[in-house]
Amino acid sequence: MSKKKNEEKEEKSREKCDEFENQLKHSLADYQNLEKRVAKDRGNWIKLANKQILIRLLPALDALLLAEKHTKDEGVSLSIKTFIDALREEGVERIEVKGKDFDPLLMECVQVVEGEEGKVIEEVKSGFILYDKVLRPAQVIVGKLN
Repeated sequence: MSKKKNEEKEEKSREKCDEFENQLKHSLADYQNLEKRVAKDRGNWIKLANKQILIRLLPALDALLLAEKHTKDEGVSLSIKTFIDALREEGVERIEVKGKDFDPLLMECVQVVEGEEGKVIEEVKSGFILYDKVLRPAQVIVGKLN
């Protein structure tokens, strides 16, 4: 009788041990998922914080681009290149618009002139994307057939 009781106790102990092991595995998996989610959220918070700063810097870039249009100063061109490289390192990309079809998700039409239907004729102000979101739409002149 004593041997049978010991076997039953041993079996119950194994079951309890298996149950604790499963709980431990689930807890560990939950913790690892939480760590991943927190890291992702932290990255998103940083991107959002950067977005506000980057939006405030864009007018300075606009001023440099305008200065480059009216002067052929090599220093201005170098400053623009440095500025754009720094933006690129922060995840900002310039929206390419010249000669492309008008895309209202990336562009804002400020004028319509005679030209190829629905094509961007000229970029008035550069647009930028931060990772996969529009930071500022490009302001463009779009063609329309008469």
